[in-house]
Amino acid sequence: MAVFGQAVGLKTHIWQNNTRSAILLAGFPVLLVLILFGIQVLMMGFGLLPNSGGSLSQDLALAASMLGWTVPTALVAAAVWFVIAYFGNQVMIDAMTGARKVERRIEPELYNLLENLAISRGLRTPTLRIIESPSLNAYASGLHEGNYSVTVTRGLMQTLSRDEMECVLAHELTHVINKDVRTMVIASIFAGIISVIAELVFRSLFYMRGGRSRDNKNAMPLILIGLAIGVIGFGLATVIRMTLSRTREYVADAGAVELTKNPDAMISALRKVSGQSKIEAPDELRGMFLDNTADKADFAGLFATHPPIEKRIAALVKFAGGRDQGPWGPTRTSTAVPTT
Repeated sequence: MAVFGQAVGLKTHIWQNNTRSAILLAGFPVLLVLILFGIQVLMMGFGLLPNSGGSLSQDLALAASMLGWTVPTALVAAAVWFVIAYFGNQVMIDAMTGARKVERRIEPELYNLLENLAISRGLRTPTLRIIESPSLNAYASGLHEGNYSVTVTRGLMQTLSRDEMECVLAHELTHVINKDVRTMVIASIFAGIISVIAELVFRSLFYMRGGRSRDNKNAMPLILIGLAIGVIGFGLATVIRMTLSRTREYVADAGAVELTKNPDAMISALRKVSGQSKIEAPDELRGMFLDNTADKADFAGLFATHPPIEKRIAALVKFAGGRDQGPWGPTRTSTAVPTT
């Protein structure tokens, strides 16, 4: 598993992230059209849209013809949503996670840790935010220079030592350097749009019982085709999300070690975070977190946005020479980052 071999080529990783962002931007309209067509076929099958009165192919052709006005309408709505989300993404993320901005005078040592790391890379210090949660997690957000932010939970501050916290901040700063942050924010916006469409359709079908489906001899085939297209569409949405490779976490771990020269502290931080990282937030945002495997066991782990912490630790041991002290017993007494 040459994860750290991949980490060596950071410029390649950044180039791949730029490519993924472009794929997301280009693939979203295609996916939206496919899902819209499936929805229209499904609604026609349920009698919520008029049918052709003819054969199945004529019904499908009628559904396709409707794309002439539904696609422009949907694209305009999605574009408006994207613009709002682009400029207001941090406000939305704060509202969904409960994060609040903190100044240097409030958390001077934590702020200094982040500032020193940023200066060492010639970066403008990201805004620091805190979530008042006992969970152990962190994430970076933002789309461009001057807009980046690093958020940590109060539980993380109270649990990690200074060196461990420095590694976590370095991990999140690496996501900023590698452009992972921008890619994940764009993916979250698109995933949010698709989720809302799915919810609207589900609610419509639940509350609106089609009375005209009995008059359409093609009702059942249309419903099956619509469901099949929907499954394919949402499957492709999952594939697009999977293109946001889990490798980014390995690379960010490697970047943290490169910045701090302390693989032991990174391993220790991951040990403490393991199993205690759950934060109440929409699924679309959890892909940005330091860890998102707290409730991803067994089969669910196949669709996790993050690699298992055990594998991340194994990579740090194998490729960075770190020492693993084994599972952590939470005493919650040792921290060098003063809390308020």
